[in-house]
Amino acid sequence: MRATALLVSFAVTSLLPTAYAAANEPSANTLQTLDRQTRQLNRVHSVVVAYDGEIIHELHQGGPGVASPTNIKSLSKTVLAAITGAAIETDIIESAEQPMVALFGEHLPRGIDPQVGDITVAHLLAQQAGLERTSGSNYGAWVASANWVNDAMTRPFVDEPGGQMLYSTGTSHLLSAALTHASGETTHSLAQRLLGDPLNITIRPWLRDPQGIYFGGNDMQLSPRALIEVGELYRNDGVVVNEAGGEQRVLPEGWVEESWQPRGTSRWTGDGYGYGWFITQLSGEDVYYGRGYGGQALYVIPEREMTVAITSDPNPPSPGGQFQQRLNRLVEGLLAENDE
Repeated sequence: MRATALLVSFAVTSLLPTAYAAANEPSANTLQTLDRQTRQLNRVHSVVVAYDGEIIHELHQGGPGVASPTNIKSLSKTVLAAITGAAIETDIIESAEQPMVALFGEHLPRGIDPQVGDITVAHLLAQQAGLERTSGSNYGAWVASANWVNDAMTRPFVDEPGGQMLYSTGTSHLLSAALTHASGETTHSLAQRLLGDPLNITIRPWLRDPQGIYFGGNDMQLSPRALIEVGELYRNDGVVVNEAGGEQRVLPEGWVEESWQPRGTSRWTGDGYGYGWFITQLSGEDVYYGRGYGGQALYVIPEREMTVAITSDPNPPSPGGQFQQRLNRLVEGLLAENDE
């Protein structure tokens, strides 16, 4: 799927080769309903829908356009998970079970709890480090600290590594630092080389911490169309087909299945959480999604061959947790007509 092949604002049922494909593609009426419902959500900037590898519909009603980078907030955690998978495929990281401390090497803070040695890459991806959270009420003090990595890594343990899901951007930032120290490259350089280049998307530099580590899990800048490419990478089991028809494996074989296994549960939604992806059901279908503050979202619905990207105003105040449910209902509307 490339920008030159975009089909915008209408369904293309007649171009699909099978009755199955035609039956699963959202109809023109469904897409019109999607637009009508989206226009009632003033905070939403853009909605992009891809079906069977092609963008079939786009709505832009504010903010940056569908091809323009926008702050995806904590949806960055989903992208960071993809970068990590690509780093494993290229042998920068041995596996998800590799201890975090092995990647840091000599860059570990002094005086850390010995239990830090039990934290693996998988624990960082699944928000199971066990360390006190830096998100929520702790977020402001954490980003105001002189050393974000040291602050996150020296917080007290409130659970054992691999225990409950403790949603914390500090945990994702430790993953960004681990990638940097293991590779000798910045997280941004890895992001563009390992993910952006194969997907033919541009990932701009984003915020760094006081030591120059790119913010892990927040403030990445991707366009809605670029997000679709990330979602399609997962829908296609980590493989990209280039313009010449050749295949390139970007994520390790089995990575997508591993990423979409629930390892913890969100205390706010009850949805499962894997490697950077939430796991739920909408209209009876298995759905995998990433989300960010203010209404940034990326959905992959494999059985419907569908990927949906939504971007919204990322600025405070937060629209609240119920807003994510309203975005979920937009996606349910795309699926509902084919439920029976």
